[in-house]
Formats: sequence, structure tokens, C-alpha cells
Amino acid sequence: MLVGVPREQKKEEHRVAITPSGVRELKRDGHTVLVEESAGEGSGFPDSAYLEADADIVGPDQLYANAELIVKVKEPLSTEFGLLREGRALFTYLHLAPNRNLTNLLLQKRITAIGYETVERHGRLPLLAPMSEIAGRMAPMVGSFYLQRVYGGSGVLAPGVTGVGPAKALILGAGVVGSNAARICVGLGMDTTVMNRGIEQLQKLDELFQGRVRTLPAERSFIENSLRNTDLVIGAALVPGGKTPVLVTKDMLGVMKKGAVIVDVSVDQGGCVETSRPTTHDAPVYTVEGVIHYAVANMPGAYPRTSTLALTNATLPYIRILSNKGIQGALRENSELRSGLNTMEGQIMHPGLAASLGVPAGILI
Repeated sequence: MLVGVPREQKKEEHRVAITPSGVRELKRDGHTVLVEESAGEGSGFPDSAYLEADADIVGPDQLYANAELIVKVKEPLSTEFGLLREGRALFTYLHLAPNRNLTNLLLQKRITAIGYETVERHGRLPLLAPMSEIAGRMAPMVGSFYLQRVYGGSGVLAPGVTGVGPAKALILGAGVVGSNAARICVGLGMDTTVMNRGIEQLQKLDELFQGRVRTLPAERSFIENSLRNTDLVIGAALVPGGKTPVLVTKDMLGVMKKGAVIVDVSVDQGGCVETSRPTTHDAPVYTVEGVIHYAVANMPGAYPRTSTLALTNATLPYIRILSNKGIQGALRENSELRSGLNTMEGQIMHPGLAASLGVPAGILI
């Protein structure tokens, strides 16, 4: 199979979908790998490393014209829509629920699109987990940074000092992002509360942190009451394949401290804060009602070396299955890849995506 690895186009996105060592594995399997010029440089993998791995370094037109399977990190941008060829396969983070334009394009071009974020194994999301882990650990650090007064923050030091209490953190969601965010908040010495709609995950956090984290159900009254004294809010909610529920409404911002910070990690699925809108690493924050919003949709891209290695550790086995079995064969034989199928032959295939768009889902093969 011809596998294509484009250079990412999102602003300040320096990750790459396959490392040179991953290319070597695919070459051993007998496949041809087309890597776009400079695709890996931001992650510390120059073209020379891919050439040593026997990849073909090509331009974007040649890559998209020939590759049967396109492997990316982030969803295609509008500038890439014209490059996507009809009937090909795409394997990447898609986050289609809030992105109707891309969804429509994939349907029109009958592209078989498999989303990293919707591949399931034993009820877990193995390809979302490594980036969620990184984003979760980043969130308290970037939030604490923007609490500095020079950036418009309230001027509260996250861990506090002798005689002065620490900052208060509220984490909305207790999955991979939320639990990793809690780990860093606790490590920084913050007064930490985690809220979640299901009690089971909260019980796990209680056992893990042994009383160092306060846990509550994610009910409106609890959220609004906690927001009054919170310095940092971390949005970590997730609905696989669907749009994130809004847990913090615009009117709730009025009860928050001026200079408080919101880091909405879930913004790539619509965000769990009503006033969230996607931002980029070169312009990461904006302010609404005196509350700073950090809503970068590709947070792990700030640490591309770590992120690329962690991501490809998880994705490469699936890329090899798709390449070795063929797209149709892999989907027939592998239930995990089948669970990640978002669009195929002009139909919405993922039930979560279909529900979020209000359309019927196709029949899984």
C-alpha cells in the first residue's frame, strides 16, 4: 500500500504522524511511504532521517495524488480540502462533531475516515489517551502561567507560600485529561476539586489521591457554587465522537473572580464552556467578562517531540493493520478500527457523530 504522511498545516502544529522508525516498520511490511518535505522537522526528524528509513520525500500534490492511506495528526484544514482525493482513506484526529464543513467534504468525496479519537478498545480510547495525558498535564501549567497579573490574571501563585493559601482549581471531567490535570494540580499544591457526571471515575480518583482531591457530581448548582472561588477551571469533558456538553454557561462567568483562568481542553469537540472558541498557539488567550480563556485546539503540539513519539507508539500498530490487510479487510477484521470509522462511501458511520448532527448512521460493515 502507498501510505502518505503530509506536513501538518494547523498554526504552530509541529507534530508528525509517523516517525522514521515507523517508516522502517512499514517498509519491512513491503509498503511505500510518501513523506511530505519538512513534515518531521518540528518534531526533530529531518528529511534525511526519513530518507535513511527509505521513505520517499515528495511535495503535497504528489503525496495526495498517489497515497491510498493518508495518515495525519490533525484534521484537514480548508486549505487542504482540494488535495483530498475521492475514495481514499484518512486516519487522523477528526473531531467532526463541531466541524460540519469537513464532515460534508468527507461525505461528498466518499472518503473512508477513521478518527483516532473514536477508536475504542475495551471501553477505552487508546489513540486519544496519549494526547489527552499530555493536554491534561499541560492544562494546570498553562493556566497557572496566565494567572500572572502581567497577563491579566488575578495574580494568585498556584502553590501559595507560607501563610498564604494556594490557588483553587476546578476540573470538569474525570477521564484521562481530568485525572492527569488533577495529578499536576496536586503536585503544584493547588486546592483541587474534580467534578464528573458519573460517580465511578470519581471513586477512582478518591482512591488514587486519598483525600487530596475533592470530588463532586457535575451538577449545575455545584459547578456554579465552586466557580465563585475558583482561580483556574480546566474543561476536561468528553463525549466520544459527539459534541461536548456545555457545563459552564456564559452567565456563570459573572460569578467568577476577575482574572480567573479557563483552560478548555475539550474545545476541539466544541468545548464545555459556552464562551470557548478555538485558539492557536500564537494567539492562545482572550478575555470574556474579565475571565481569561485559553482554548488552543492542539495543545500537545506545543511539545511536538514528546507528543509525536507518544502518538506514534499508539497509532503505528493500527497503521500497520490498515496497510497489511487493506482498508476494507482491516475494517472487517478489526473491531477497534471499525469503532473509529466516522465516514465511509458517503455515509456517517459513527453513532455519536450521527447523533450530534441529527442524522441517521450508516450500517457498519
